[in-house]
Amino acid sequence: MMDPLIWHKVAAISGMAALGLGTYGSHIFKPQDPAYKQVWQTASLYHLTHTAALLATPLTKNPTIFGGLLTTGILAFSGTCYLVAYMEDRKFSRIAPFGGFAFIGAWASLLF
Repeated sequence: MMDPLIWHKVAAISGMAALGLGTYGSHIFKPQDPAYKQVWQTASLYHLTHTAALLATPLTKNPTIFGGLLTTGILAFSGTCYLVAYMEDRKFSRIAPFGGFAFIGAWASLLF
């Protein structure tokens, strides 16, 4: 069985990435279309919020499910939003809803 405290390391890596990407988005990222700045901010908000939730993963009844779904959500939703914003092309947005469903699944897993 996997040590549930591994999720703190996952949260540490994700948190560093969230802060780095958030800082990049706030201070360096200058898209031609300003609407993509908001897409980046949304990615950053969901990334950092769900990274904070990862810290509670070892306390859950099913840490592998909760942490795995949160991590999948961060990668699929926030990662897709970062890519859409950076490329300034919404054709890359098809994966984002799967990330959203992963977030919902993670939170729903706390019911069981």
